[in-house]
Amino acid sequence: MSIYKTLSSRGVTRRSFIKTAGVVAGGAAAALTLSASVRSAFAQGDEVIRVGFIGPRSGPLGVFGEGDPFLIEQFNRNMADGVQVGDKRYGIQLVLADTQSDPVRASQVAKDLINGEAIDLMLASSTPETVNPVADACEAAGVPCLTTTAPWEAFYFGRGAKPGEPSPFKWTYHFCFGVGNFAKLYADQWSKVETNKKVGVLLPNDADGGAIRGLLLPELEKAGFTIVDPGPYENGTADFSTQINLFRDEGCEIFNTFPFPPDFPVFWRQAAQKGLAQQIKICQLAKAGLFPAELEAMGSLGYGLHAGAYWHKDFPFSSPSTGLSSRVIAEGYEAMVGKQWNQQVGANASLLDAAVAALASSGNPKDKASLAQALSVLKTETAVGLVDFTSGPVPNCATTGVVGVQWVKAKEGPWEFDLPIVSNADNPFVPTTGAMTAYTVQG
Repeated sequence: MSIYKTLSSRGVTRRSFIKTAGVVAGGAAAALTLSASVRSAFAQGDEVIRVGFIGPRSGPLGVFGEGDPFLIEQFNRNMADGVQVGDKRYGIQLVLADTQSDPVRASQVAKDLINGEAIDLMLASSTPETVNPVADACEAAGVPCLTTTAPWEAFYFGRGAKPGEPSPFKWTYHFCFGVGNFAKLYADQWSKVETNKKVGVLLPNDADGGAIRGLLLPELEKAGFTIVDPGPYENGTADFSTQINLFRDEGCEIFNTFPFPPDFPVFWRQAAQKGLAQQIKICQLAKAGLFPAELEAMGSLGYGLHAGAYWHKDFPFSSPSTGLSSRVIAEGYEAMVGKQWNQQVGANASLLDAAVAALASSGNPKDKASLAQALSVLKTETAVGLVDFTSGPVPNCATTGVVGVQWVKAKEGPWEFDLPIVSNADNPFVPTTGAMTAYTVQG
């Protein structure tokens, strides 16, 4: 049976999906509610939990939110009977907001949902430019908040926490990979191709760049790599000649970057024109290079690029809130949206998973202090694996693993690229599915 038939048998239709997608696109705080028939099934006195869900759904980071309409359709269907909390059952209503990839707007829409929509729990996802301002707004207002998809150091230290000191945060919680995950992954992944271990790094002047420069680069040096760092650059830079010339002249054979996604193609095309790409054997991307559309736009220059994956269709985990396995999430997204699966659809599923688990364990999800306490000790399975706030690395944060992947030209199927898993040192529960090869400029 095809994936579309499987989904249709569960009551998911293209018409219903398109209707959901239209709601998402139609307003910054559009509400996706339970149907009237489902609401009427609740016992007298039962309540509805209102959950804000903020992310970049337009603008340069809009690709991070492409899977949200699909996920919300599956979530609403799977959670139609609500969530059981003690002896009481609650409905769940998701209220969406689009940051338009703007940190200032992220803060404002968070305040709008807090003050105008009576939010019980806030969710936010996708880069520090989203999660940090949303979390700050929730911390100031005393609203429980759960976020993902930004290095935990950028969330924690980037918002003012100090190493070795008590957490300044009472209401805001975050789970994702961190610098330690990348250090472990890169040491293993980069060992799979013979190089001179000289690494050119391109890090922007933003929260991600600061966290990586201060924490990851020293770890890579301890692992035996020589770092060539030309210093921070501003997002939106159009000319990378200075950085390219330095990397080329220093003989770098590994390149690593954490850029604003639109900046990488600009850099890499210039690198190919100036001879640097021909010298690089490992081109390791993070933040950029997460989505098939980015690679497709680069043509043959995209074949062979290396990356990390915080979720993959071959993850052996399932999403309790949507009722789907990782493989079915990927296939269902492709069938309904008409695009190749991407990492963020699974990561956002895990955010919904963790939210439902926290609501269920809170005792009283309408009491903000109880809900924040539930987040602080949350330990639950999600689409990205175990999320465990009881084991650190710091208060308010939990880590999840990453795997190494490589974008290669697909040998068959409807998509231009395939994405085998080539390193699992940081996430051994996930099997590898391919062997890593050196980057080679093609064409």
